[in-house]
Amino acid sequence: MEDEDRVQNTESSQKNKTVIKIPSFQEVIESSQSKSTPPSLFAPSKTFSQAFAFVKSSEFYSPPKPQKPLTQGLETGPSGVPPSSAPTNAVASSSSSQRRNAILVSNRQKGNPLLKHIRNVRWEFADIICDYLLGQSSCALYLSLRYHLLHPDYLYYRIRELQKNYKLRVVLCHVDVEDVVKPLLEVTKTAMLHECTLLCAWSLEECGRYLETIKVYENKPADIIQGQMDTDYLSRLNHALTTVRHVNKTDVVTLGTTFGSLAHVMDVSMEDLARCPGIGERKVKRLYDTFHEPFKRVVASRPAVSESSPPNNAEPCSVTEDKEIKDTEEENKRRKKEPEPTVKSALSAAFAKYADRVKKKKSPELKNGDTSVSMEAEAEKGKS
Repeated sequence: MEDEDRVQNTESSQKNKTVIKIPSFQEVIESSQSKSTPPSLFAPSKTFSQAFAFVKSSEFYSPPKPQKPLTQGLETGPSGVPPSSAPTNAVASSSSSQRRNAILVSNRQKGNPLLKHIRNVRWEFADIICDYLLGQSSCALYLSLRYHLLHPDYLYYRIRELQKNYKLRVVLCHVDVEDVVKPLLEVTKTAMLHECTLLCAWSLEECGRYLETIKVYENKPADIIQGQMDTDYLSRLNHALTTVRHVNKTDVVTLGTTFGSLAHVMDVSMEDLARCPGIGERKVKRLYDTFHEPFKRVVASRPAVSESSPPNNAEPCSVTEDKEIKDTEEENKRRKKEPEPTVKSALSAAFAKYADRVKKKKSPELKNGDTSVSMEAEAEKGKS
């Protein structure tokens, strides 16, 4: 009985199971070819024209107008240049513009560690005479003092090769030895004799910085180095009067508002300057001396000594020397007698000094006449 039950259970389980049949590759291809599937977005057509072929059949489509043949223009081009040469000219112009903006380095400088420090400007190798071509009319020669000690004639022959093709010829000297006096003197002489500009640098970074700066400022005017002056009158007056010692900007404002212009300030007396608020004795003296002192200092001319030796009985010192000694003694006495300076005393002393100067200006003519008379008298004594 048990065996019969087992057989029935196995038969019932086999009936309940479903068998899945896997189709072969050929069956799949045949079924796909027989059935026409609708086009989907994930399987687009092969070409653009096939995808939009339905547009031509619509009412909004109109065929394009036929274009004229461009054989004549393609043969010669608008400027008479064949079309094949147009792209080559564009490439040549772009390469030339790039070369203008770059430092051209000679093939001799290959392996020079200086090239690693040229970072802010483009550079490229080229077949040139100079070491570095920095512009259309500027070049540079690189020289190491250590190399100059081994080959002292190298710089002379390199400058000779340049001839006079460049307006600015720079000798970039790298100082890489301890004893620099003698070799640097030789390099300086060679550069000066051949009208070259000498730039000394104590490191490769500094050498690279010099080359970059010259290239960057190639087409810029010389006015860019000059200081910019303000155009208004007050700033110019401020710049002029603050050069006088102890005079500040507030003093300039008071002087400008009181007297109006620089010409009136220069013509004013010391008493009027002292009346201005904030301007003391020292500033008054400085301003007045600045405006009234001559540009050239008057030196007392001494008489020419005659070739014949003076007689034994003649006095060794002349009249002018005696007067100079007396003047110095008088000035020393005045300085000792002068009390502590006040505004009135400073003004009086200033007027006295200028009166003495006017007298001294007139006195050289009289001194020359007195000395000639004294020399004639001494000569007559010697003859007698």
